[in-house]
Order: sequence, then structure tokens, then C-alpha cells
Amino acid sequence: FTIDTIYLWLNIGILPFWIVLLFFPQSKISAFFVTSIFPFFIFAAVYCYLIYYVLNSGYNFFDNFSLYLGIDELLKLFSDKYFLILFWLHFLTINLFCGCWIVKDSQKLLISKIAVFFPLIITYFIGPLGILIYWFVRIFFAKRISLYD
Repeated sequence: FTIDTIYLWLNIGILPFWIVLLFFPQSKISAFFVTSIFPFFIFAAVYCYLIYYVLNSGYNFFDNFSLYLGIDELLKLFSDKYFLILFWLHFLTINLFCGCWIVKDSQKLLISKIAVFFPLIITYFIGPLGILIYWFVRIFFAKRISLYD
């Protein structure tokens, strides 16, 4: 597999998980395949493969620490396909994790899936903003403000 092929499959592969979260959050498919460890096991396996692939290509992982030296160094790292694909997989996984948490939390608080739909869409594209919007929905439905659970 090339980096471009993996990128394409990641973008296609994440969609079924999000479709289930958005339209069938209370189904058995969601409980078993989406909000369980299953998708994260798959993404971890892909991540391990990517690390193996990248290491065999001669990529120097220690150069990644230069991202802490400034925004220009981060920009340089993003120009590297190997760094970018690892970042992209990381981004997709974290956003899916947040989406799964939103669904599980909303089910625990008996929030309707319609009220959670918009925050999930935003979480897919802009993770932190979607979580913030869900937090406001959560306050409205739970009738309490909780900074932690």
C-alpha cells in the first residue's frame, strides 16, 4: 500500500462508523462495531503498519520533536507525507472517539439522537467545537452543569 492509497482508504473507511453514529446510534451494530474498541483496534493496527512502513522508508521520527520549536517547524513537518498521514490517522481516530463518547453519554442522559445529530456532524469536521456544542446540549437536557463526571 502506498501512502496515497492508505489516505484514500482511511477517508472511505471512517465514513461507515460515522454514518452508524449519526443515524443508528442505539443499534446493536453501533454498540458492537462503533462505540466499542473495534474501530480503535483497526486504526491502531493501521497506525502500527504505518510506523513500520515509515521506518522502512528511512523516515527519522526524532525530527518530529522539532514541532515544539515553532510554527515554522510544524509547517515543515506537515509538508512531509509520512508525518501527515500519521497525523491524519491520529485526527480521524480522536474525532471518532469523541463522537462515540458523545453518543454513549447522550444515551446515558436520555438525550434524543436528533439533539445530538448537529454536534456529531461538527465533531466529525471540527472535533473540539462539536464537543463544546454537545456540552451546551447536555446542559440543556441534563438540567445541570457538570465540569467532570
